[in-house]
Amino acid sequence: MTRTCTILGIESSCDDTAAAVVRQSGGGPEILSSIIHGQTDLHADFGGVVPEIAARAHVEKLDVCVTQALSAAQLTLKDIDAVAVTAGPGLIGGVVSGVMLAKGICAATGLPLIGVNHLAGHALTPRLTDQVPYPYLMLLVSGGHCQFLLVKAHDDYTRIGGTIDDAPGEAFDKTARILGLPQPGGPSVQRAAETGNPKRFDLPRPMIREQSGNMSFSGLKTAMIRARDAVIAENDGLTVQDQSDLSAGFQTAVADIIDKKSRWALTQYMALNPSQSTFAVAGGVAANTEIRARLTALCAELDIAFVAPPLVLCTDNAAMIAYVGVERFAAGQFDGMSLSARPRWPLDTTAAPMLGSGKKGAKA
Repeated sequence: MTRTCTILGIESSCDDTAAAVVRQSGGGPEILSSIIHGQTDLHADFGGVVPEIAARAHVEKLDVCVTQALSAAQLTLKDIDAVAVTAGPGLIGGVVSGVMLAKGICAATGLPLIGVNHLAGHALTPRLTDQVPYPYLMLLVSGGHCQFLLVKAHDDYTRIGGTIDDAPGEAFDKTARILGLPQPGGPSVQRAAETGNPKRFDLPRPMIREQSGNMSFSGLKTAMIRARDAVIAENDGLTVQDQSDLSAGFQTAVADIIDKKSRWALTQYMALNPSQSTFAVAGGVAANTEIRARLTALCAELDIAFVAPPLVLCTDNAAMIAYVGVERFAAGQFDGMSLSARPRWPLDTTAAPMLGSGKKGAKA
């Protein structure tokens, strides 16, 4: 990939409106700008993301983000080679907003349009940040997804495991809600856990003994509710220390599950005999310091390179979308104005659905 290209990326799949410019040259990819407008304050009173509110906020901020991203990169649309946009999966109102803006830009300028799978953005982040060679093992762990992927090319993924119910990020958010901690739940639970005793509560590790890459987090969430209720019944309330101990117990349980399942997934990956073995993690939950520390230690033990993106690139951003656009641009893979927004879009389309399927397709 030696030809220089400059890609404008647009992301609006959930509650972050983002635009970025990434340039690929002989020296590797470079993030020229990355603008993110979050919506945390808009959803704070609801305990989670409200799709209608998110979609309206995207409409208000998308053109602002694009203008700011181009300005920060000191470029205009005349300097852009193609527009890459998240076309799914995600909250359909937000995805539609981004796709329509991208189509409008391409219709007005004649630029090529590239539809991007949001999950591919996370999965290829190690190539954006560290130029990791194929194939590598990816743990994509976020608010809506959790899966182990063998990443063989920008458009070739094999899923070898994942959650059969809740994603870890969803479980973190619900745990925060259970304990009366603010949203987003991941950072709140991590902060509370810093002063907590992870051994105080005996919480389960579902499926941890099963020799597979599959995971479950719904039972852990239910156990948290029961543990909290027991404390409230015994002490007529929940203290700050109770919150911390429950948070620490929950976070450690999640880390134990991910640690054990990652060990199994690495054995499957190493069977491919990669010339440079690499285990990468991406997605919002990859920002959790305990989970990062456990995976770092695991890879050190097994003498496998571990790559985790900077925290700002763990959560949703448009730089990762632009980078997928870079790889698709190099491969000559473009979309026309018939590009559709998709609420569901698994990376491994040959694998059996893990979380159910319907008219809109498999969720994962």
